[in-house]
Amino acid sequence: MKPEDLQLLVTREMPFGKHKGTLIADLPGNYLNWFAREGFPPGEIGRLLALMQEIDHNGLSHLLQPLRRGR
Repeated sequence: MKPEDLQLLVTREMPFGKHKGTLIADLPGNYLNWFAREGFPPGEIGRLLALMQEIDHNGLSHLLQPLRRGR
């Protein structure tokens, strides 16, 4: 993980699929868990989804709140 990845979680939108346009930090846990079971996509988006799944799984999503701009 790179430090800037945490900021990307609250600014980058899901580029495809059922939740296209949703911030990665706002994706539902069951969707993130599906990727964990089936495999994360390659590249940056996969890395960010894996990080968000880990954060969500451990109940740490509230730690992203200070990074959200005007939300």
